[in-house]
Amino acid sequence: MAKLSAHAHRKDEHVFLAEKFYTPTITNDFDQVRLLHQSLPEIALSEIDLTTTLAGQPVAVPFYINAMTGGSPCTQQLNQQLATIAANLAIPMATGSQSVALKEPELAASFKIVRDVNPKGVILANLGADATLAQAEQAVAMLHANALQVHLNTPQEVVMPEGEQRFYWLANLSQLVTKLSVPVIVKEVGFGMSQTTLAQLSQAGSQYVDLGGRGGTNFVQIENARRPQRDLAYLAGWGQSTVESLLESRAYQQQLTIYASGGVRQPLDIVKALALGAKSVGVAGTILHHLQKNGLDATQAWLAEWLTQLKLIFALLGCRNVSELPQKAQLIFSPELVNYAAQRQIKL
Repeated sequence: MAKLSAHAHRKDEHVFLAEKFYTPTITNDFDQVRLLHQSLPEIALSEIDLTTTLAGQPVAVPFYINAMTGGSPCTQQLNQQLATIAANLAIPMATGSQSVALKEPELAASFKIVRDVNPKGVILANLGADATLAQAEQAVAMLHANALQVHLNTPQEVVMPEGEQRFYWLANLSQLVTKLSVPVIVKEVGFGMSQTTLAQLSQAGSQYVDLGGRGGTNFVQIENARRPQRDLAYLAGWGQSTVESLLESRAYQQQLTIYASGGVRQPLDIVKALALGAKSVGVAGTILHHLQKNGLDATQAWLAEWLTQLKLIFALLGCRNVSELPQKAQLIFSPELVNYAAQRQIKL
């Protein structure tokens, strides 16, 4: 087998380090939100509808397998397995960044496998915010993708030993979201978004935003482990959590379609994110960890159970569909989140 390029090898390093640092019992801000119990929900499980939309596409479930893998033989196998699960359970799926395949076309198969395995599913392509319009169209064509995720990852690039040092992205984002042939989801990669960022994206013409908050896979931690001196560990807590980002988004939920990801560990976290205004929820590290530890069949069965459990939680709240959750679910916030909202002048 040919030796991997540095870029392709980095893809494998990311997967290895994400698993090394994975913490199944991690506490994050989802634990700072409670859903108020309703003793008389007046609902039957058969009445509950989990359908929603993702980048304008109707989808059967309110969560998606978020961007993780592709760009090497090892991650091609993971993409094949994830795509199999996505196809069998009708779960939308994003690939990892395809920039490596644009530079090294022989690696495109590690991404194309997702569409090969899941010909009818909703699939999201993925590139960085500096991608040209031509590169974005090429990434979309590679997967026959329904939409493109454009990721924002300044902290990751800052800590990455070979990372970028220029971050003039807004004008390019505006061109991508207004001219690309498919919808664009602008996403963070684990550092959250502020009201300022959301205002900039709205002014640039963005319609779909994945807040990508802190609390899950930590790319500062991963990239710092690749630095010779491991000297930027103190930035590991950088950014806003997913819950904080959802609070930041409240003033923009009428003009932007908000998706949430980062630190989602269980169906209850998904429901909390939906109740806070997300239209769908991305899950990455939790699924990748389960797949690597337990295999394809066990992971598919586990996620199928998530679909059942989501309906159970909807029933506890008396909510028949995703759109009812923000209206009917009553939330209780921890003092820490109340303080955050007060400082940020966010109405709870």
